[in-house]
Parts: sequence; structure tokens; C-alpha cells
Amino acid sequence: MPKKSFLPIVRELVRCYQAFEAHSAGHIRSMGLTPPQFDIIATLGNTAGMSFKELGEKTLITKGTLTGVVDRLEAKHLVGRSASPTDGRSQIVRLTAKGEELFGKVFPTHINHVGRAFMNYSATDLKQAESTLRQLRAALAGIEESA
Repeated sequence: MPKKSFLPIVRELVRCYQAFEAHSAGHIRSMGLTPPQFDIIATLGNTAGMSFKELGEKTLITKGTLTGVVDRLEAKHLVGRSASPTDGRSQIVRLTAKGEELFGKVFPTHINHVGRAFMNYSATDLKQAESTLRQLRAALAGIEESA
């Protein structure tokens, strides 16, 4: 059993995620969207659309939740669905013109909002943090795969 010296890191990682989520979600809600709606709009932006499967993988929204979020975005005329040209069982979700317009407004606004939290970090600090988090993710993924 490893020493428990990693527990403060886990606790800080959780607190950091919670702080980020609160900072991000509050801003997204101020723009009239829910975080899952923003996630779908941001993921579909600048693409020709995606299948539900691809969208679920890229957003990490569960299949049941994804359908409901897409339904609500479709009711707002922000996304549309069409049959996949390559798979008759699949649908492609795309931003509508209204959705593209919204993406063009909310995505850069939100990136600027979140980016302000990183303003005091140097390029070296950011690369080091990214590298450390990537190593931790790889270690955790390796543990899951071998379990």
C-alpha cells in the first residue's frame, strides 16, 4: 500500500475541479445555457456535425442525458438532426445557422472568461501544469486498465 502522502493532492485536485466548475458553470448560465448545452454547442462549433456516438464521446455526456439536451437545443432551433449518409441507424447532429451564430458569441466570450483565471501563469507554468495533469491522468488510466 503506498504512503498516504498523495491524499492532499487528491483533495486539492477535487477542490480545483469544483472551483473550475463553479466558475465556468456560473458564466455559462449567465449566457442563458446550461453547461451540457454549452458543451454540445462548443463541441459542434466549426464542424460539419457529429453522430450521437461521437458527440457523447467528445462531451462525456451520457447517452440518455445527451438525447434530452439535443432535444432541448433542437426545440430552440440551435441544432438539427439528419440521417447519416454512411450509417442508416445513425443521425448526425449539426448546429443550425442560429446555433452557429450563438456559438460565435458564447464560445469566445466563455474562453475569455475562463482564461482570466490563468492570466498570472507564465507559459512555462502552464506547460508544467498540463504535463503533470497528463501524467496523473495516464497513471489513473493505467490503473483502471490493469484492474
